[in-house]
Amino acid sequence: MTYLKQNLWMAVAAAMTLFSCSQEEELLPGTVNGVLHAEEVSLVTFNTEDVANWMSYLPDAVSLNNLTIPGTHDSGARHEPVSGTAKTQELSISQQLEIGVRFLDIRCRHYQDAFVIHHGSIYQHLNFDDVLNACKQFLQQHPDETIIMSVKQEYNAEGNTMSFPEAFNAYVQQDPTLWHLPPGIPELGEARGKIVLFRRFGTSENIGINASHSWGDKTTFTIDNGSYSLRIQDEYVVSSNTAKFDKVVQVMEEAFEAEGTGNTLFVSFASGYKQILWAIPNIPGVSNEINPMLNSYFSTADQGIYGVIPLDFVNAELAGNIVNSNF
Repeated sequence: MTYLKQNLWMAVAAAMTLFSCSQEEELLPGTVNGVLHAEEVSLVTFNTEDVANWMSYLPDAVSLNNLTIPGTHDSGARHEPVSGTAKTQELSISQQLEIGVRFLDIRCRHYQDAFVIHHGSIYQHLNFDDVLNACKQFLQQHPDETIIMSVKQEYNAEGNTMSFPEAFNAYVQQDPTLWHLPPGIPELGEARGKIVLFRRFGTSENIGINASHSWGDKTTFTIDNGSYSLRIQDEYVVSSNTAKFDKVVQVMEEAFEAEGTGNTLFVSFASGYKQILWAIPNIPGVSNEINPMLNSYFSTADQGIYGVIPLDFVNAELAGNIVNSNF
C-alpha cells in the first residue's frame, strides 16, 4: 500500500467515527507541492450528485496534472454521412461539461479566416464560436471549474488571409478573460473559470500546454517541454479491444504510480476505431466495448491520480465514476 493510500485510509477511518456518508463521499483535501494528500486538514464533503461542480470541492493548490479528468475525443463530432465512420459523441459540448467532462478535443478547419469544427473532411455543423459560447456559459454558471481545451488544425485550410495562430488569437481577443494562456500546467486556483489551452498547433508564442511537437502517430509517447512533460497514449487504430484497453490502463496506472511526484500530464485516449472493408473506420466497434470495461474499472478503482482520459461516446455514469476517483 502506498504512502498516499495509507494516509487516505487512516483519515477516512478516523472520519467515519464522526460522520456518515449516505450518497456522499468524504475527502481530506490537503496539498503538498500541488499534489492532493489526505493529511490533517479540514473535512470537505463531495456530493456525488453535484458532478457539474466537482472541481469546486478541490483546493486551489492542486495542479491539473495531479487530477483524474474525464475528457472527450473529437468533442464536436456528432454528424456523419455513413453510420460509424465519423460521429464520436452523442452529447453536445454543454451536456458533456454538465456530466463532468473537463477536457475537450476541438478539431478546427481554418476556413475563410474562421474555425469550423470538422472530423477529418466532415463538417460537424458547429463553429468555434459555438464551442466557446458553450464553454463560457458553463464557466459563468460554474465559476470554480476549468476546461482544458485541445485545439488542433483539421482538414484543408481554404480562403484565409491570416495564419492559424493569428486566427486563434483573434478568437482569444474577443474575450481574453476566458482563457488561461501562460505556458505550462497551472494549478487549479489559477485556472478556475477559464479555458486552459492544450495547444496542438505551432506558433511563435509560448502559450498554453505545448503539445504541438513530437506527437506520435498511433502510439504511446512522451513530449518533453523542459520544465514539464506530456505522457500520451493515442493508439487509435485498434485490432483488439482487449489490447487497446490494456494500453489505456497502462498509461493511467503510470500516472497512478507516479502519484504526482513529477511535473507530467498523463493523457490516455480511450478512443479509436476498427478498420473494416476497404479501411472504412468503425468507431462504435471500439467504444461499445472499451467504455463498459472502463466503467467497471473505475467503479472499483482506488482513489488517486489517473490523468486525462478522452473518450468516444461519453455518458454520465462513466464520467461520474472517473470523477469519483479523485475523492
